[in-house]
Amino acid sequence: MTAPLLLLDGHYLLHRAWFGFASRITNRDDIDRTGVFGFTALLRKAQIQHADGFEIFVVFDAENGSQGRAGQDNGYKAQRPAADPGLIESLTLVKNALDHYGVRWVEQDGCEADDVIATLTVRARADGRPVDIMTTDKDFIQLLGDSNVRLLNTGLAQAQRYTTGDHIQPRYGVHPEQWPDFRALMGDPADNIAGIRGVGPRTASRLLAGGRRLENIPRDELRPAWTDAWPQVLRWREMVRLDTKVDLPDDRLTAESAAPLPRAADVLEALNLW
Repeated sequence: MTAPLLLLDGHYLLHRAWFGFASRITNRDDIDRTGVFGFTALLRKAQIQHADGFEIFVVFDAENGSQGRAGQDNGYKAQRPAADPGLIESLTLVKNALDHYGVRWVEQDGCEADDVIATLTVRARADGRPVDIMTTDKDFIQLLGDSNVRLLNTGLAQAQRYTTGDHIQPRYGVHPEQWPDFRALMGDPADNIAGIRGVGPRTASRLLAGGRRLENIPRDELRPAWTDAWPQVLRWREMVRLDTKVDLPDDRLTAESAAPLPRAADVLEALNLW
């Protein structure tokens, strides 16, 4: 029997580990190990609480992953500061830790993690496997039209950790498949996508009422300034849309349950990081 799949947004969890601990985790030489310690601790906790018997697969952004979308809008993610050197070093250590304990991961050249995760989700669902995606990135909402795909945010209270397709229309006023249209209209500050000036979530959901897409919005419901911005809105929608056809080797997934992960302290000890 094939295992359900937990897909992990690797950079999300590493940032949460690096910035989210109340105090720094240092080794005997006073070298900061917060990133790798926190990542492995949070992953182990997620496995115990939510993914026992799941295959676990971690996906990282490639260094050049955002170039394709930035080519459509050079403001894409331009507001983000340069990565902390300690965070960059931690990324290498995290990958070493995953290799040591047999947790599969990928950093696909030229690709953002979002697109690789979307592609793996579609592949797994074609095989009938339930998929959980551990992330806080709302762009994955567009994958929730499938009832066997859920988003998992372990930073929330236990009862609020899963998001399914049934949550989206009551919460946002649109259906999962409309998410790229919704974001193109109202913008996405996390990715520096501006959206139309003066259009917030309520207006965006009203314009998309009844399952409309951008092409179906009557022009008499649009202000002249919005109509003038329409070519850019269409580009933003393409940027928000996830690519579910990334060219990945067929052997990325094993469909096998991951072994129980060790305590974070044991990981660091095994890798001589203490």
